[in-house]
Amino acid sequence: MEKLIIEGGTPLNGEVVISGAKNAVLPLLAATLLADGKMTIKNVPRLRDVNTTIRLLQGMGVSVKVNDDYHITTDTSTISSYVAPYELVKTMRASILVLGPTLARYGEAEVSLPGGCAIGSRPVNIHLSGLEAMGAEITVHEGFIRARAERLKGTRIVMDKVTVTGTENLLMAAVLAEGTSILEHAACEPEVVDLANCLNQMGANIIGAGTPTIVVQGVERLHGVNYTVLPDRIETGTFLAAAAITRGRVKTLGAAPGTLDSVLQKFREAGAAVETGEDWIELDMRSRTLKSVDITTDPHPGFPTDMQAQFMAMNAFAQGIGVVVETIFENRMMHVAELMRMGANIRLEGNTAIVAGMPDLYGAPVMATDLRASASLILAGLAAKGKTTVDRIYHTDRGYEKIEVRLQQLGAKIERVNN
Repeated sequence: MEKLIIEGGTPLNGEVVISGAKNAVLPLLAATLLADGKMTIKNVPRLRDVNTTIRLLQGMGVSVKVNDDYHITTDTSTISSYVAPYELVKTMRASILVLGPTLARYGEAEVSLPGGCAIGSRPVNIHLSGLEAMGAEITVHEGFIRARAERLKGTRIVMDKVTVTGTENLLMAAVLAEGTSILEHAACEPEVVDLANCLNQMGANIIGAGTPTIVVQGVERLHGVNYTVLPDRIETGTFLAAAAITRGRVKTLGAAPGTLDSVLQKFREAGAAVETGEDWIELDMRSRTLKSVDITTDPHPGFPTDMQAQFMAMNAFAQGIGVVVETIFENRMMHVAELMRMGANIRLEGNTAIVAGMPDLYGAPVMATDLRASASLILAGLAAKGKTTVDRIYHTDRGYEKIEVRLQQLGAKIERVNN
């Protein structure tokens, strides 16, 4: 099994080009199921989850071609199955995103109940109740969701909880529904906006994406387009956190500063000098004091849950006491025990962590429990004294493209080993 070996203590310095957003490209690949004709997605990151999605589409009979630049072209004219099997869905929760578009276009879909990171209960009932409100007949039997509908009907759907994948699934279903759909209490994340922008270019009629109310006027068909994925705000934040925690300076290129307002505010509160341009962000922590910050995760535009673990690692090295409150996922504190193995002073009270910064942490063998937990452990290893071994890094590869190579280019002493 592959591991990362990190020798800490080196301030990072340099520039890094940001990849396309993992949390945007997966729904965009699902949206290609709606296209009548070929469709090309550009700026696609080379990630485990992307490869899983490609295999999922291919398993349904969709023709998928990947060129040398990792642009992905799909053709749904060869589709032969409307089933998303357990073998693929169990590894990636985002597989459920094929449910809405497959049902909307082909009138039927069968999707295994999803898996993915073990960070808490993320029920799919909002997806299913929304589709039922649009006229679908849905049964859940032997671990599979089976949905049928001649044509979905537009309706008003009030989601009882903000859910990104739920919003995306219902949005993709609504674009081909008959009449008008209104999605209330919708997720406002930039990735939802990116999906809506793509669907509109394909011929959909969507207004309000990025607000809690999205209005969709259904159309008869959608056509294929060439679409470029927006930059990954979580990857951007992680590299900036690497500069902060190592007291270095990193400039992220090809970034989208407007998607990271709450995160950049917290970096400034932590003592970093942060500058932004149209498509770049630079964080400089050289000769500055890293200060603890309080974090409460919240749906966008609040502080993203996907950056919580990285700031937890920063607080472990910072001056003062920081309180981290996780409101999105109830099991997203599993990195705490691993950070404590390195000497972090953290007291966990339910979904709240009280972190007292320490002058030094020390390298240790640690184990990643989910994608963002793995990022926090890598960050801690970069700043700790001595050697840190991060195990189960297949979690890392789900969301970060060649992270060790890119950190090496910034001066990190990190290598991937297989043993």
